[in-house]
Amino acid sequence: MTFAILATIGGLAILAWSADKFVLGAASVARYLGMAPLLIGMLVIGFGTSAPEMVVSTFAAVDGNPEIAIGNALGSNIANIGLILGVTAIVLPIMVHRGILRKELPVLIAATAVAWLLMLDGTISIADASILLVLLVVLITWSVMSARVHRGDNLAKEAAEHTETSKLSKKAAWTWLVVGLVLLVAGSRLLVWGAVEIAQSLGWSDLVIGLTVVAIGTSAPELAASLAAARKGENDLALGNIIGSNLFNTLGVIGIAGVITPIAVDSEVLTRDLPMVGIMTILLVVFAWGRVGRGRINRIEGAVLLAAWLAYTTLLLVTAG
Repeated sequence: MTFAILATIGGLAILAWSADKFVLGAASVARYLGMAPLLIGMLVIGFGTSAPEMVVSTFAAVDGNPEIAIGNALGSNIANIGLILGVTAIVLPIMVHRGILRKELPVLIAATAVAWLLMLDGTISIADASILLVLLVVLITWSVMSARVHRGDNLAKEAAEHTETSKLSKKAAWTWLVVGLVLLVAGSRLLVWGAVEIAQSLGWSDLVIGLTVVAIGTSAPELAASLAAARKGENDLALGNIIGSNLFNTLGVIGIAGVITPIAVDSEVLTRDLPMVGIMTILLVVFAWGRVGRGRINRIEGAVLLAAWLAYTTLLLVTAG
């Protein structure tokens, strides 16, 4: 089991480092290929920070451990709001512009509701997964078209500006793209193997290991991105990073895993994990909207989000065996 723990820690470390390099390389390569900065920024927000979840869940499904995939997606969504956004708000309160309240948050609620409905029959079939992936494509298309029409949108502007901050040479851009992708795959394989070994040794289910160790580890890029954005005063980007990541997790991560192999949805997912995703999403909406429609997630609200995540994670660990 010692080797499995080392493999898990090593896999998480490789994922955290390689995800940042992959995003940097991908954004720079896209710029050299003539892609609009706005489009690059919008995709970096969602896909970039969700790359670890997507790669980990893909290999988990291929290896016959699809419960790790669904646990990773739901656990990451809970951790993104409770741990990542909670810590970020405690460090520096986050101002929320009305654009996010009108567009991004309602879309997140709708995507969460659709995924919940598809899981009610106890399985994510290939047809269900295909629906999620189609919705993801529609969402990306809508986001890009909307950003082009409303060029004054704060999130879109901050996303575009964010991609211009680090300029690499063409050779360096392609190098980091390839190296980052290779290490993402290697780190994911190492993490999934180590996590499964630990789960079996402790008597934990694949679902629990996905909801805890794997979810927390793959959420590391979101924490780094949100803290960096908040410190730079890019409030919309800090919150947009979380919303975009949760959307990609809900539609993309579960969708990709479900297309590879149908996923059995345990009763605990329906009675414990999905309700927790719903509760955290509702808290996010309430705190972001504010008492008088003036969006601001303050330190107290950040502490509430963090406490809710800690309580949920403690419950998981106590009942894991």
